[in-house]
Amino acid sequence: MTLPSTETTEPGTDRVAIVTGMSRRSGIAAAVVARLIDDNYRVLATGWTDHDATMPWGNDPDGGATLAEELDSGTGPLDYIELDLENPHAAEQLMDQAIIRYGQIDVVVAAHAHSSTQALLDVDIDELDKAWAINTRASLLLAKAFGHAFDPDWEDGRIVFFTSGQHLGPMGDEIAYAISKGAIQQMTLSVADQLADRNITVNCINPGPVDTGWATGQTHADIAARFPSGRWGQPSDVAGLVSFLVSPEGAWISGQTINSEGGFRRSR
Repeated sequence: MTLPSTETTEPGTDRVAIVTGMSRRSGIAAAVVARLIDDNYRVLATGWTDHDATMPWGNDPDGGATLAEELDSGTGPLDYIELDLENPHAAEQLMDQAIIRYGQIDVVVAAHAHSSTQALLDVDIDELDKAWAINTRASLLLAKAFGHAFDPDWEDGRIVFFTSGQHLGPMGDEIAYAISKGAIQQMTLSVADQLADRNITVNCINPGPVDTGWATGQTHADIAARFPSGRWGQPSDVAGLVSFLVSPEGAWISGQTINSEGGFRRSR
């Protein structure tokens, strides 16, 4: 995927979106960024490559320069910064950066995630705390900071959270991750209610299994067979839904968890 980068225009020219979790070019956040730029948004994207470097897929499964290095060398309506969302002050700092760079914020897409593979009998306190801090607390603090920063005169605001389907079936082998993502799904309606009077809609997407490089071999084939179409969900499928939710056509939808899974059959 080729992404534009690091050149801003005068504040107020276009709508401005913050997208978190864009450390990997094959991930959901990268597809969301590309789609929003196609939709004429200016984007401030964040990622944390140190996290991805510890994962089985690494931070750059396609080889070559990391996504951050690629973005730093390009031009376009995108700024990229490294940001550790485990830091409780990161959300407020990010909003401040967006205001400094663009003069406004219209959309927040919280697409970041801390993955975890510990089961209930193995999970430790550090992993529980880390999953909570990055997945749940950071998403909530982003919504809080956006609520403070948003000016209703900028038209209508949008927040898009991400959950992981734990409300549709058990995820016992990823207990810290499942709990933290479940909290996001549960808080969406309350956050939407709190921000409604500020003219901000809040929704949550469960994208189902998405082919971002984490599954290979027989696992990849087995999961593909559970989709009626025979194919995995793609990052572009998720980006299309985000594009709709943040568009004027999505203004009447708020407080919802949208299961966009392509008919994925968990029981098969």
